Amino acid sequence: MIRSRLVLAAGAAMALVLGGCVTLLPKTAPVQLYRFDVAETEQPASAEGPGFWVHRAPTGFARGAEGDQILTMSGNEAAYIAGARWVAPASALFDDAESHAFDRSPGPAHLGRRGEVGAAPLSLRLDVETFEARYLDGAGAAPTVVVRVRASLDRTADRLAVATRLFESRKKAASNNVSAIVPQYEAALTEVMGQVVAWTNTEGAQAGSSPASASTASAAAKPGP
Repeated sequence: MIRSRLVLAAGAAMALVLGGCVTLLPKTAPVQLYRFDVAETEQPASAEGPGFWVHRAPTGFARGAEGDQILTMSGNEAAYIAGARWVAPASALFDDAESHAFDRSPGPAHLGRRGEVGAAPLSLRLDVETFEARYLDGAGAAPTVVVRVRASLDRTADRLAVATRLFESRKKAASNNVSAIVPQYEAALTEVMGQVVAWTNTEGAQAGSSPASASTASAAAKPGP
């Protein structure tokens, strides 16, 4: 009986200690979530001819930037912006932005989603080599967002390279605030993806891609957004 009372007393004391610890913990400020996409822009058709499907190969993404944290670089030092994250992994948001960029383009290249295209004549792989905010003028200055993407267009039949090209955009933020930095990611990505889409339209058409057939596209229209 005495031992039982001691155990109960010890349990009650521990509960009081834990309760006190919970109330003494500092309040954490909520993390601000951000997203990016390609902005709506005028995109004239960059190539004439029948439409063709392009298979999207898995995207490569720079290590350290592919997650939901916003990467910054100051010289050789890497750090993440405190209290701010992407609403989803940057690699997933990038894939969505790529799809939207092709959907909005009037050019002949149609980016196929999984299950929509049987055997696309071309395969497009994008490797995001850089996706970061660089403090080029010192830690306290406004950073420059750098987005660098290497695009590779291959024939799916024999995996021969059709063309490769490196695209880069740099956009400087107006101030060293997250609200000023994040829009520059979208601005840089919009510029890069516009160039990637136009390049794919031109190189794919010159490669003599066959038009989208009824078996791979029941209609000649592009997939919906």
